[in-house]
Amino acid sequence: MRIDVHAHYWTDSYLDLVAELGNSDTGTQRGIGAGGGAELDARLTLMDRAGVGVQVLSAAPQMPYGSDPHRARAAARFVNDQYAELVTRHPDRFRAFAATPMPHVDESISELARALDELGMAGLVMNTTVLGQALVDPRFEPIFAELDRRQAVLYLHPAGNSACTPLIEGFSLTWMVGAPVEDTISTMQLITRGIPSRYPNIKIINSHLGGALPMLLQRADDQYSWEYPDTPELPSEAARRMWYDTVGHGHVPALRCAVESFGADRLLLGTDFPYEAGDVFVRAVDYISASGIPADQAEAILERNAMELLRMGSSQSS
Repeated sequence: MRIDVHAHYWTDSYLDLVAELGNSDTGTQRGIGAGGGAELDARLTLMDRAGVGVQVLSAAPQMPYGSDPHRARAAARFVNDQYAELVTRHPDRFRAFAATPMPHVDESISELARALDELGMAGLVMNTTVLGQALVDPRFEPIFAELDRRQAVLYLHPAGNSACTPLIEGFSLTWMVGAPVEDTISTMQLITRGIPSRYPNIKIINSHLGGALPMLLQRADDQYSWEYPDTPELPSEAARRMWYDTVGHGHVPALRCAVESFGADRLLLGTDFPYEAGDVFVRAVDYISASGIPADQAEAILERNAMELLRMGSSQSS
């Protein structure tokens, strides 16, 4: 059973709430295949074509983040309830990561508890930054502490903010370049601030093969001691405490680099649906088996790693 951990789902009613919170980018998410009704039927057909049994859905990057805690909490509850209802209707095809009303920590911990304990969601999704603030900002430490206490999965996705630099946004590179840059920065911040070692029970999944991280591990090992000497362990060791999805747009050299850098046991199938749809969606799945890595490693990436990480029984099937 192939398990896709990087897939998006939004309804227009949820995007309306996100727009009210101040997100100006909801228009590009509408009508692209990520909604319900006929779009959901088409998604299921495409999943069958690619042999994907289950998708783990997330609202990122359209997250219920905003300065108004009441509106943010209402939006988070809305989308989590939508996801839970969808999973109830299609229990063999979908699971979901919960969204929380960041940057409001108390409200987020409360909604996390509801989503995990009452709605049975698979873990938490967060953007790599929260309204421009790094996840490793000290005020967010209670979130990590609660996730660690729960031994929960934390899935991270770029916010689409061009890493807060006009050198990316001003040159129309927000997603081509900016997204993997966000992944790289976020993952290295987690490493240098010791999140994987201080909260070892959190199962952190980073998007897009970790951005440029597979190519930077030795560089980080060589340079951390003078640039950020408080890093508690070798960056390469910390990196291998986390997981990474395989969204690499079918680029086999990038996948092979990630396998050699992190180990195949740290990779999980991701498709980035609906941004990779149709033949491109099928390629996002098939390129793993066609990459030339050993068959047992491909099988682990496509199925076994996610089943173990998300505690999915072998009885669940498509």
